Amino acid sequence: MSSPEPNQPRILIVDDEEIVLVALRETLARAGYLVTALPSAVAALEIIDQTQFAVVISDQLMPRMNGLEFLGLVKEKQPDASRILITALLSCETVIDAINKGEIFRFIIKPWLREELLATVKNAVNRHELIRRNSALQAETLAVNSRLSELNRSLELQVARVAEQNEALGRLNGALADNLTKSVRLCVQTMQTFYPTLGSEARRTHEICRMMAEGLALSAEDTETLSVAAWLHDIGLVGVPRQIIKKWQDGAPLDSAEQQLVEHHPVLGEELASFSDSLSTVGRLIRSHHEWYDGSGYPDRLKGEDIPWLARLLAVAVYFASSRHEEYLVVEQIKLASGTFFDPDAVRAFLRALPKTVLPLREREVLLSELRPGMVLATGIYTANGILLIPEGQQLSGPYIDKLLNHNRISPISQSLIVYC
Repeated sequence: MSSPEPNQPRILIVDDEEIVLVALRETLARAGYLVTALPSAVAALEIIDQTQFAVVISDQLMPRMNGLEFLGLVKEKQPDASRILITALLSCETVIDAINKGEIFRFIIKPWLREELLATVKNAVNRHELIRRNSALQAETLAVNSRLSELNRSLELQVARVAEQNEALGRLNGALADNLTKSVRLCVQTMQTFYPTLGSEARRTHEICRMMAEGLALSAEDTETLSVAAWLHDIGLVGVPRQIIKKWQDGAPLDSAEQQLVEHHPVLGEELASFSDSLSTVGRLIRSHHEWYDGSGYPDRLKGEDIPWLARLLAVAVYFASSRHEEYLVVEQIKLASGTFFDPDAVRAFLRALPKTVLPLREREVLLSELRPGMVLATGIYTANGILLIPEGQQLSGPYIDKLLNHNRISPISQSLIVYC
């Protein structure tokens, strides 16, 4: 006797009439099913505790336990199994009621037609397979959701534990694959919470890149890649201490260790973004967004067309969005750097796109002692109890600043102070 196929459906038949049991067993075995035939519902329940079945077929009139009672117990033990009742005397109303309540899948009236029996069993097997696959998919979905929830919790902890940013963001694997838009927004929010101006610069860079992509008529794939890279280009800075980021952005000199940390952030950004094959291109752009056209950039000292085309576009947008100088001066700097720092084609694309771009205002973080009359708040200032002191968009005057300083002496203001610049 040949061994059963690995995926051969198992059928359990229960009937106290030997001739019926044999007929059913032979018919279904010839149809390719792995059949277990038993004359007793009690014996069948013992087998059910040990073996999983795709379909359970039971006669209605049996001693000690009728078919509906037996199949009701089968439902408790193996709810995914399709249950079929064979009956000659039970009223159709009772059987249909059992179907509606989920006790049985179908019923067959004696005497049956062979074709009708095989069709019913085939449908029952298909139902079981569908339920099994759905269960597997549901389990996989729950596992993915569980991993996503864990990743979200890890990202929230990063705000308080900057030293663990690398490990926590590494757990983002799967989040962008399952829900790219939500995950990108979460990353930007995390960057902004960690260092507020990073969020502002990401928004400005994204808008410039969006208009350049439109002006160049980039493909949908390239547009999406450039868009995501624009949002996440500085995600690697979450591994750099805040005071070093501030020095670097303010143009203050860095020592060799600090410079090494800053120059490593595109590499870390690539690692954090490239957690799935679909984002590997985004990671390469992030790694290359500080490469200069003449080969003097970092981290790989790439030159000319060795730098990915989209990374050359991103480099111009990042430089403009992150500059602290007046916009017209930054534009002149970019023009002068065409052919050295920047690809001339990328500069031309930027210059065509800039007049059409509606840019968010630039923001910067300041200390309380650095507040000056005329500054405009980019975010509201609140007390430790959540009471609004000065709203977002308020232009500061001397009395407003004195109010903040007096309040700080009594109850220190711990939040970041963000102003438009």
